[in-house]
Amino acid sequence: MKADALRGHLDALLLAVLDGEPRHGYAIIEALQERSGGSLTLPTGTVYPALRRLERAGYVESAWSTVGGRERRTYRLTSAGRKVLAEERSAWQEFTTTIGAVLLPPPATA
Repeated sequence: MKADALRGHLDALLLAVLDGEPRHGYAIIEALQERSGGSLTLPTGTVYPALRRLERAGYVESAWSTVGGRERRTYRLTSAGRKVLAEERSAWQEFTTTIGAVLLPPPATA
């Protein structure tokens, strides 16, 4: 998938993979990859700055934890993040419906 296609959608994608359970950074990257069928392979240099931006905005919060002897920062959605995610999902649905109406071929007529 082209990087340009993600522009403007990265925050919503990150919020979506945090919906339901907290995850550490690498688990977020893995979830994006898995849920996209391997199409989304984002570098840490893209994901971590976006997570910090979302944290500054109050949409996610993080805490340090030790897993298997390793320190990891785990991120989770805040109530503000859940609200923004709901708005992003609604906007995405409207966008895909509108663009689909133009790009998809019209139904065949009998």
